[in-house]
Amino acid sequence: MTRDSLRLPSLTAALLAAGLAVSATAQAAPQGLYSADELLDADVYAKANPDQSIGEVEDVLLDDDMRLRALVIDTGSLLDLGGKQYVVEAGQFKVETRHGERIEDIEYRVTLSLDATSLRDQPEYTDGWWNQARESMRNAWSETQEGAASAWETTQEGASKALDRIGQALQSAGESAQKAAE
Repeated sequence: MTRDSLRLPSLTAALLAAGLAVSATAQAAPQGLYSADELLDADVYAKANPDQSIGEVEDVLLDDDMRLRALVIDTGSLLDLGGKQYVVEAGQFKVETRHGERIEDIEYRVTLSLDATSLRDQPEYTDGWWNQARESMRNAWSETQEGAASAWETTQEGASKALDRIGQALQSAGESAQKAAE
């Protein structure tokens, strides 16, 4: 499976419908709506050196809830990073909107909280990473479902025991009232 075949066919529509969770990390005031088409190929900078681009946004990764999980940063051959693509999780970058009044003029600038050296420590965007990330997400979901089922069973068991105790208390109170009445 190639990287291009992993892209969602209607990424722009999906991100617009999902309200792209980048707004919480935007440097300027949150815009409320972001264009995935314009975010792709946006220049990427390291916070430590905001004047030198270290790459561009190659892809946008979404989870099952269509929330932004990560950006794929293509370094080309900049900064001796070897032209690799790295996965940078949400929370490790900020998106700044420039010229946002007209859709034709929108530009995004992505600033990483990482420096160029730390970017190299991020996972590379490969088939191996993709498959491992998908499996990890499936396992997390499965564990969440199992945990929820276990919590439900525990709640039902606790409620049943409480109702039994209440029933016994009411029966005892009724018997005491009947004895007192005799």
